[in-house]
Amino acid sequence: MKRVTILLFLLSAIMLNLLSACDGLDEHYSTNPNHRLSFSIDTLSFDTVFSTIGSTTKELMIYNNNSEALNIESILLAGGGTTGFRINVDGRKGDSFNNVSILAEDSMYVFVEVTVNPNDADQPLLIEDSIVFVTNGIQQSVLLEAYGQDVYLHKGGLTITKDTVLSAKRPYLIYDNLVVEEGAKMTIEKGAIFYMHDNANIVVHGSMNANGTQNEPIIFRGDRLDFILDNVLPYDRTPGQWGGIYLKNTSFDNTMDYVIVRNGTTGITCELSEPEHSKLVINNSQITNMSKQLFFAINCNVTAANSEFSNARNSVVTLVGGKYYFAHCTLANYMTLLSRDPSSQTLRLANNATVDKNGPYPITQAHFDNCIIDGSWSAGEKDYEGEIQITSGGEWKVENTDFDYLFNHCMIKTKGVANTNFKDVIFLSKSPSYLMMGEKENKYSFDFRLASEEEEGIGKADLSIAQKYPKDRYGINRLTSTGPTIGAYEYDPSQKE
Repeated sequence: MKRVTILLFLLSAIMLNLLSACDGLDEHYSTNPNHRLSFSIDTLSFDTVFSTIGSTTKELMIYNNNSEALNIESILLAGGGTTGFRINVDGRKGDSFNNVSILAEDSMYVFVEVTVNPNDADQPLLIEDSIVFVTNGIQQSVLLEAYGQDVYLHKGGLTITKDTVLSAKRPYLIYDNLVVEEGAKMTIEKGAIFYMHDNANIVVHGSMNANGTQNEPIIFRGDRLDFILDNVLPYDRTPGQWGGIYLKNTSFDNTMDYVIVRNGTTGITCELSEPEHSKLVINNSQITNMSKQLFFAINCNVTAANSEFSNARNSVVTLVGGKYYFAHCTLANYMTLLSRDPSSQTLRLANNATVDKNGPYPITQAHFDNCIIDGSWSAGEKDYEGEIQITSGGEWKVENTDFDYLFNHCMIKTKGVANTNFKDVIFLSKSPSYLMMGEKENKYSFDFRLASEEEEGIGKADLSIAQKYPKDRYGINRLTSTGPTIGAYEYDPSQKE
């Protein structure tokens, strides 16, 4: 018993000495004015922040690279909380903090958020503040900045019940769904931007006319403006950020010109319709980067020209029954952020297929003029596989087909030979070189313009078709001395990334 008592006494004495030593640290702060703080960044910038919608949280690191502990006499927001910025210092929220200690060779987090008040302006407004640190009488600061953007905010969704023109003065921020009721027409002004919240969709029972211009396209995208990986991968290049556009079975005579639809789940879905009546005419547009299928149509009438359909986990273009015409389009699947579905080719044509036990739906026509059909898969071992799949009643049909399909002056990643359905086609055993292919160094961006004058498709497009579409999506003239280029983009030797 005596030994236990002695042991407890010794342990108590050791603990008291350790506590005294720790208390002593608080009494030995450096008073040297040359001992200053260091910071991970001198300006903490936020991407555009929608008014009334709080930002994501960003972090700032404070470093004491000195050999002695420092007492930070004060940390405060210069604007006193009036600018909308908020800080959290070492786990505590507030606008100002006094006597914050930081040990020698140690660091500390400061977390920053901002909520911007409406400014009744159509253009973004710069909001600035700073975090001021005072140590040993020396003042240091880190600048805070954000652009506040007023938006047309629809948190409960938006329903169009009659013919309506949507202005492009401010962006739209859509929660839930944007719905166009049957019998109503939604016309969108050039330059309009739609920021779609997680799982939000555009559902059209009536009709949609989205006609932008080359300099003022209409954009549908997710509402996250920051990075999923700092300065590496933006949310705006990450698939699955919102839902998709659904043209319902009562929706006809839709038009899209100079429209960009990106980074959603399902892209554009044209639901079961009547091939005798135009479902969609889409020109000079880009549909890209979807976490499921990208463009899907059942028994519809669709015309597409000068447009890019690219990158999806599932197929890029799936056409089940109906009537279709694609001219000078680039269909490409090099999805890198998700694994491609092994059963989903870039282009799938399904004649006499059934959907949900309904059908079968015959393809009355599927013609492709001057198009690129390419992807990351090999050309395949059998003829007409690779990045295309053509079925009729569930069976492969490539010879003596019982429906009208034609590939004229196209480049196709497949092993094949010319026949009446494949006229002057370049069968690709390997992919062409494109300007940008989603590398980390260019923040996973893609540019499907041909990169070199040595590529096979340059000057090989059908001239009679090119004359109907004399300019590409970027306004480059196809009728030049190099001759028309296959795909959505004319090769231009002076082009830059």
